[in-house]
Amino acid sequence: MKKRGLWFGTAALVFAWSCAAQNADQNPSAAAKQGEQVFAKSCATGYCHGVRGGPGGAPRLAARGFETAYINNTVTNGIAGSGMRSFATALSRTDLAAVVAYVASLNDAADPNVGPDAGTSQSSGPALTGQAARGAQLFREAVRGFGRCSTCHQVAGFGIPVAAPIAQVPGAVAALKALATPNVKTGIMDGESMPVLVLRDGKQATLFYDLTSSPPVQRNAQPGSVKFNDGSNWRHSSTIGAYDDSELAAILAYLRAVTKLL
Repeated sequence: MKKRGLWFGTAALVFAWSCAAQNADQNPSAAAKQGEQVFAKSCATGYCHGVRGGPGGAPRLAARGFETAYINNTVTNGIAGSGMRSFATALSRTDLAAVVAYVASLNDAADPNVGPDAGTSQSSGPALTGQAARGAQLFREAVRGFGRCSTCHQVAGFGIPVAAPIAQVPGAVAALKALATPNVKTGIMDGESMPVLVLRDGKQATLFYDLTSSPPVQRNAQPGSVKFNDGSNWRHSSTIGAYDDSELAAILAYLRAVTKLL
């Protein structure tokens, strides 16, 4: 499906809703099983996604916190300007709905079927109101694709912990945009330079997140094959462009509220 990853974009849900209602809703486990077979032939090949959504040439899909509607949008429509193509015409309606159900099952979606309410459920967490409640929604909002904060941060049990837990909430939007990222290094491998977060660099394994694209790609390399230099031209501000200042202020209110309530 894509050399680097499955990218989630926006588009209408009606197409997959109708086929899911006729197929996956009737027998979710059977739909997911069929989807696993279609996925193995169409998605887990070559430089695309790994078997059972594991790491491959593209990022893993399993256990990423993806919502059903989020998955459906991308499989159906693809992402312009990327290697993730639309499968709306490449797969039959039945097979497309089955693949969506299968990938949803890899993410422990509460309901792996596609329907009008798919992807609207929220994870459990502290009760929030006002600006903080709006920020919580923005933090995890699926329609923002991989531009949402939860692509790299986990808060109150929701999101992907690519980055370390948020220890101190920035005091203002300007501080959030100018946030220092000392743990981001420059990795050089096979002549390729990239911003990275190093997970492990030992005698037996080298594991890191490549931050070149979003979502970050977890990469394995032979020990000693990657040179890591301190510092990078990567900036946190480049990853939060999907939000305007008022939205970022709401997200900060959410993070402060969670810090107090947890």
